[in-house]
Amino acid sequence: MGVRPLSPPSAGSRLLRTNSGKRSVSSAAPAVSLRPYHPDTYWAGMRLTTMSMQMVFLLLWGLSLSPVLEAAIAFETQPILWAEAESLLEPWANMTLTCRARLQTPNFQLFRDGVPQEHVHLDLITMQHQFPLGAVTGDTRGLYRCRSGLGSESGWTQLSNLLEVTGAESLPPPLLSSEPVSWIAPGLNTTLLCRGGFLGVTFLLRRTGDDQFLEVAEASEDVEATFLVHQAGNYSCSYRTHAAGTPSEPSATVTVEDLAALPSPTLSVNREAAEVLRPGEGATLVCQAPLSGVDFQLRRGEEALQVPMSSTSPDRIFFQLNALALGDSGLYTCRYRLRDERTPWSADSAPVELLLIDETLPAPELSAEPVTLRPAPGALVQLRCRGPRAGLRFALVRKEAERCRVHGLQSPAGAEALFELRDVSLLDSANYSCVYANTAPPFAGSAPSARVELRVDGS
Repeated sequence: MGVRPLSPPSAGSRLLRTNSGKRSVSSAAPAVSLRPYHPDTYWAGMRLTTMSMQMVFLLLWGLSLSPVLEAAIAFETQPILWAEAESLLEPWANMTLTCRARLQTPNFQLFRDGVPQEHVHLDLITMQHQFPLGAVTGDTRGLYRCRSGLGSESGWTQLSNLLEVTGAESLPPPLLSSEPVSWIAPGLNTTLLCRGGFLGVTFLLRRTGDDQFLEVAEASEDVEATFLVHQAGNYSCSYRTHAAGTPSEPSATVTVEDLAALPSPTLSVNREAAEVLRPGEGATLVCQAPLSGVDFQLRRGEEALQVPMSSTSPDRIFFQLNALALGDSGLYTCRYRLRDERTPWSADSAPVELLLIDETLPAPELSAEPVTLRPAPGALVQLRCRGPRAGLRFALVRKEAERCRVHGLQSPAGAEALFELRDVSLLDSANYSCVYANTAPPFAGSAPSARVELRVDGS
């Protein structure tokens, strides 16, 4: 007999009897904390706690939440489903499925192969409910999910993780994942999380090339075990229901790399801003790291910048650049480090360039090659921007609705820049213009050129 967790279940819990005779979690003091299925949802739960504290503070002071902050305040409602056996010596002889809710409710429902089974309405609100299956037979094998009540009497959460009850003699493989990332680096604690479908089994971790299991973890009141990773390698895990039992099939392999330095973050311009700006305008740069709970730094060249920051997620930060001046043009990068000042900074992100234009210099000339402005899909279109002299920084600007976005930036050796649109499609149909700016003080910039309207055939 086997139970296959097609989406990771979470922690087990201490059980009490209700008046209805069913077992359920004590609403006063649940024994375990919930572990969501995906690493990102762990931080979603952390955001709920942090944001709730911020929200209370703001409301006490009579302030309102911004739309971005309101969107970040969310919590997980998906219930968790796992299997419990009366005896792990014969796990298939008498099985019970436990549905754990995220919020107290009197309503639970079980599904098998997508078909609603039992709908339970309890007299008391609780955090979990158990559905007895008994001995696994052809009538009880299948794919199971559950859901729990939410809000009004007719409200329901989304369906839980999928749990496969096979009844096979060989135990199906568990799921193995790395947290928070799939690499190790100085100062970073990387773990491997092995999740099974049964409560109370023993988990076994193996690394390719080792003859014996690397680590063994008892999970007497859980459906998962966490292993701290110290070495790079290819890892898999399995589990057994009792000491003399045959281990399950191994999980899929997870590769853990050893990195000498933290990998680069990504830096982007907020979608509400453009890379070509006028003096006095602002921009928001978003830096995102490959892991959560780190310190960020914004830089222009080699200079670390002290600017206002905000965040709605522990893996990213918003740098607010307010009232920009002509001298603020240039290449910006970001980096991060673990929250231990003794650890080194990551590699820099790819640069993002901001170009400040005050429109005090004469406009350049923009022309298209071929001259026809209705090219066929797949054609090559060249847009040539001519300035008054060499040594300038050119930008090709595409107008999108009410915004202008930079399509390309160049610093040619001569007085003109050639921008190529390769393999054009309907998506390239737009109005284009170009500008230029001095690359040395006083950093003056040009007015925009006359627009060139490009319409690809079919648009």
